[in-house]
Amino acid sequence: MTDDTFAFIIHPIQIKKDVARKYPLLGKILTEGQINFFSRFFPPVYLSEITGVQSISTGREVKGWFIACPFTPPTMMSLPVETVYKKIVACGQMAEQLGAKILGLGAYTSVVGDAGKTIADRLDIPVTTGDSYTITMAVEAILEAGRVMEIPIRQATIAIVGATGAIGKTCAEMLAGESAKLILVGRRMDALEAVREKCEGKTAQVIATSEISAIYEADLILTVTSAVHAIIEPQHLKPGAVVLDVARPRDVSRRVAAERNDVLVIEGGMVDVPGEHLDFHFDFGFPPRKSYACMAETMALALEGRYEDYTIGKDISVERAEEIGGIAKRHGFKLSGFRSFEAEVSPASILEVKERAQINRRKWALA
Repeated sequence: MTDDTFAFIIHPIQIKKDVARKYPLLGKILTEGQINFFSRFFPPVYLSEITGVQSISTGREVKGWFIACPFTPPTMMSLPVETVYKKIVACGQMAEQLGAKILGLGAYTSVVGDAGKTIADRLDIPVTTGDSYTITMAVEAILEAGRVMEIPIRQATIAIVGATGAIGKTCAEMLAGESAKLILVGRRMDALEAVREKCEGKTAQVIATSEISAIYEADLILTVTSAVHAIIEPQHLKPGAVVLDVARPRDVSRRVAAERNDVLVIEGGMVDVPGEHLDFHFDFGFPPRKSYACMAETMALALEGRYEDYTIGKDISVERAEEIGGIAKRHGFKLSGFRSFEAEVSPASILEVKERAQINRRKWALA
């Protein structure tokens, strides 16, 4: 029996599909609008016990729990922030009662209001959003995707969509020293300028813009906004582009998967979790023994015995992202294979994208 414990909050994102994971009948008969409405009246939901998370370096084992905050993204965006805080705190109190020693905030619960600060203040257990490790894994994944697509990183143009957010701006800082050109995309030019200044003086020429169409020239695109609906459409991407979508809900439209077989879209933040007997006891949409990076940060901190508020607020330092990267690596967490719209990305499919991109580049050049 382990004394080292954690809990992690998740919530419905693909609304009908995710509700059906716990309540098959409700997921089938209720519309999205009905789920959005009724979700505000639901209490926190206990989902499962997580067992068998074990460090490869120390042998230490931790257990945890999944707790569902019933709010959907549209519900969280439409309700007063204080109402959302109260629901998330109620989830945290359930975690405390279960015996968790640290709480991870998943998806929208990590970005509401002040990004975890108020939640941490109102709970007795420490809190993390998991964004530091999400940053580390996003940077590692976009560089690895560039490598497999044979894009020379030092000559590449990289775009960050959502560059003023907690994750986006730190990713931008880390990638400014890897590429030839960096395009920062966001809604507010004043905030973008502040990020641009932090990225200056490294290898990349840095451009700030509020126009999503600017990503068309990018070879590699990392997107991590808090938009409720998709913002990247087929016309925004050139042949051979790689898009790493870290956002939940997704930033990349399903039309891209349907219409653009000459670009590579991958999901950000999928991590292999250590432990021979690992079992989440709940299907949240990933293959066995794999988790989101934000979940992995919570588990890694428990394995490390770092029971403290780790990543909260909207300013995350490069140093903190690098520190959790080292902690997670030591315990056996690592970047997993690529996935795209819930499906595995095989080496054969990457080769097909490269071949179609070569053909389409010639066609588009002629046009």
